[in-house]
Amino acid sequence: MHEHTHGAPMGSPLSPVMANLFMEEFEKKALATSTLKPGFWFRYVDDTISSWAHGLDNLHRFLEHINSIHPSIKFTLEMQKEDKTIPFLDVLLIIQEDGSLGHKVYRKQTHTDRYLHYNSFHHPSIKNSVCKTLINRAKTICEVHG
Repeated sequence: MHEHTHGAPMGSPLSPVMANLFMEEFEKKALATSTLKPGFWFRYVDDTISSWAHGLDNLHRFLEHINSIHPSIKFTLEMQKEDKTIPFLDVLLIIQEDGSLGHKVYRKQTHTDRYLHYNSFHHPSIKNSVCKTLINRAKTICEVHG
């Protein structure tokens, strides 16, 4: 599930902290007042992943419930694909044949493969950090086989 907020001023350095505190309270209220609950519920900023074992009709009722709690907080629903994958943040989670969870780097269809151009007028440390970040992402997200 993904939530979308509208109208929150983000000028202050405290804004992300305040938004996170608000969402923690929102989640507590949403989950406490729901008759059926997800098996798990994890959120990072504005992306949430959860499991649901109560059927599709009840899932849509749960979505209506959490979307009724606050007029500015609206969740959308993205379900596991037929190939047993679901994206979460930069990771594509894969349910393996044996039921275990695999993962690999995920890129949205809108990803352009464009990063900071090497000939741009940025400090070399900034240019190097782009490469380091991509290498670290590959090392931490990709599974090692063999």
